[in-house]
Amino acid sequence: MPGAANGFAETKKAANLRAAASKKSYKEEESSEDDVPLSQATPTTTPVKPRKKPVRKKARQASETPEQESEDEKPLIKEKPKPARKKRAKQESDEDEDEDDVPVKNARKKPKASTRKAKMETSENDGEISTPKPKAKSSKATNGTKKSKAEANGSPKKASKEEEEEDTYKWWEQQQQDEQDAADALGDGSVKWKTLQHNGVLFPPPYQPLPDHVKLHYNGKPVSLPPAAEEVAGFFAAMLATDHARDSVFQENFFKDFLRVLKDAPPKDGTVIETFESCDFRKMYDHFESEKAKKQGMTSAQKKELKEAQNQVEEKYKTCLLDGRKEKVGNFRVEPPGLFRGRGDHPKKGALKNRLRPEDIVINIGENEEIPVPNVPGTWKKVVHDNTVTWLANWKENINGNFKYVFLAASSSLKGQSDMNKFEKARELKKHVDRIRKDYSQDLRAKVMADRQRATAMYFIDKLALRAGNEKGEDEADTVGCCSLRCEHVTADPPDKLIFDFLGKDSIRYYNNVPVDPQVFKNVRIFKEGKDHDDSLFDRVTTGALNKHLASYMPGLTAKVFRTYNASITLQQQLDDHTPADGTVMEKLAAYNKANRMVAILCNHQRSVAKGHGDSMQKMADKLKGLKYDRMKLRHALFALDAKYRKKKAFSELESDLDEEWIESWEDRLRDKDIEKAEKKFIKDNEKLTAEGKETLEESVLKDRIKDIRQEHARLVKERGTDKAELKRSKPAEKIEEAIESLDQKIKNFKLQMEDKEEGKEVSLGTSKINYLDPRITSAWCAKHDVPITKIFSKALVQKFPWAMSSDPDWKF
Repeated sequence: MPGAANGFAETKKAANLRAAASKKSYKEEESSEDDVPLSQATPTTTPVKPRKKPVRKKARQASETPEQESEDEKPLIKEKPKPARKKRAKQESDEDEDEDDVPVKNARKKPKASTRKAKMETSENDGEISTPKPKAKSSKATNGTKKSKAEANGSPKKASKEEEEEDTYKWWEQQQQDEQDAADALGDGSVKWKTLQHNGVLFPPPYQPLPDHVKLHYNGKPVSLPPAAEEVAGFFAAMLATDHARDSVFQENFFKDFLRVLKDAPPKDGTVIETFESCDFRKMYDHFESEKAKKQGMTSAQKKELKEAQNQVEEKYKTCLLDGRKEKVGNFRVEPPGLFRGRGDHPKKGALKNRLRPEDIVINIGENEEIPVPNVPGTWKKVVHDNTVTWLANWKENINGNFKYVFLAASSSLKGQSDMNKFEKARELKKHVDRIRKDYSQDLRAKVMADRQRATAMYFIDKLALRAGNEKGEDEADTVGCCSLRCEHVTADPPDKLIFDFLGKDSIRYYNNVPVDPQVFKNVRIFKEGKDHDDSLFDRVTTGALNKHLASYMPGLTAKVFRTYNASITLQQQLDDHTPADGTVMEKLAAYNKANRMVAILCNHQRSVAKGHGDSMQKMADKLKGLKYDRMKLRHALFALDAKYRKKKAFSELESDLDEEWIESWEDRLRDKDIEKAEKKFIKDNEKLTAEGKETLEESVLKDRIKDIRQEHARLVKERGTDKAELKRSKPAEKIEEAIESLDQKIKNFKLQMEDKEEGKEVSLGTSKINYLDPRITSAWCAKHDVPITKIFSKALVQKFPWAMSSDPDWKF
């Protein structure tokens, strides 16, 4: 099956892989531009020692050789890895930086501009947009969604909803009518828009100095810092409890920049700061933690008021007018100053990201539109009117000298067209992939070494889904991909296995011991002859030359298209072959997640096990026992009604893992939880009454509620060990039987959830959903199998792919 990872028939191999991988700890870090807290980033492989990159030898010209078909036509699933060998681990680079390996999350709350960094790249979580509901061709084509009663009766929706739906530009419908025009409009250098109006970007608020009693201490004495230096010290203090603050490279880079700031803003009391070890940031850290606790302790009314105030400030920046249409802006906030985290083991982590001002920002807007005024003092660096690009603003960051851009949201028409074209290009590869595989299989035996190396690299990209890889600068993380592999990264294991061991994108370790075509095995041994460990494995192949060769088969074909194609075709085939037609929704979801994991393993989309995974699994185990406890109580209620139920097999089976000690503990927890709920409800009710100007409830009301809870708990205590129970609300035996049957199904589904969570603890399913899996596969599958799309796609992803939400149930990639 082309592009598949050997199918579910070999899930045992995948399970072995996950089992072996679970013994290792992979550290993965979010992009510094992400609006989410960073995970810990230190990989558990042997630390990479900074050194100069080897000079790549110039690719030699090669001629074509006769072609021969290969017998191996499937990407290979990773075999169970051997224990990691102690060796120098290198890292990978990739040309598709902006879309690769974004960790999968559910829809998240937008962070505040003053506390978190704004995204510099278009993200699936940016903004919200009203998504038009798909026109159902049948009851199955609705992706599990149901019409509201008002809709069914033809009642009008709220005005705001109508306005949003009217404002939503259904570009995909127009494109279906005139695909050629849309394709031409997206060409390089083509006109992307006619009119563009927006309000610029939102700068973070100015720094507010700390209270006088909160200071950095040096050699045990408080230091009076001016605001500029105090702000930088605060950046480090806020991270004091993280692994970043304990990292030596992070500390070194921070302190170097801190000293540079101190030259321009020296301590007011004349203190000379010379060593990092003498600095004590704990007072500042304690203050930040105290402020955080205050925010968490705010009432719901206070939080709502604060959110509304923030929304008022941000509202005008969230949208723009593109050709007269209202579109969401993806990342309208300017990235605030802070300390650079970087991705993986980045050599510049800890360096100071400077505060940006209007003088650093270039604005792109329609030629006859009013120029927006910055929300902080200053004037724009430059204002341009370039309708051949889609960015609204850009600037150059000071860490790596890269340009950052403000784009439209992921749900915008321009981004949607780009996504759709990307997946259509991957679908087009189906027409050419057999010929490409036949050609590179022949070239594996080519007499011209450049052709043989290129064919071997293509084999790795196709079968193992390796990224192409680019050379990196000396001040960047030393990551590698296929074309930049060095001899030390690939070891021959006779008779036909290759051991890959290197750090890939984001410094995620790629380890794979995999059987390969005998000729590929032979080629790798030939390529390594007479070379040192630091020499390039493919010294006659470059990413540019490889992509140019691929483009000769199909316009626009690159190594990344292979990755998208193999990921999508694998998902499609796995779902077609292994979805239980008559299964429950939970069973179908388990099949989907299993197929998604196959893709993630193929693409090496790994993540570190979450710190709270063990606690989370324990909570789930307790919840499962809680469901069994509820079942036990229902059985006992049946026995109390009629003793004949004791002899029925469906009700006589005991919940074996519920011992007396656990039952006692569980009932005590239920009592405490109910009391806590009663107290919170009492406070909330009084807040509501106060807001309405009514008289609040007396304390005696709460006491009576708590008294009832304790009496209920006392009844449960008396029932222990009696095999009889009394329900809070009496029910006939038939209703209790139905409740037990429903609970049995719930327990079965919950067990599936637990298994799914455990199996996916080291695999990132979201990365492939966002970037490599055609969303129409998922949409069509949901429609065909009556699974709500929201069970698989977060709200943000539904908004990102509105063009895919109305896919026909019979649509295939």
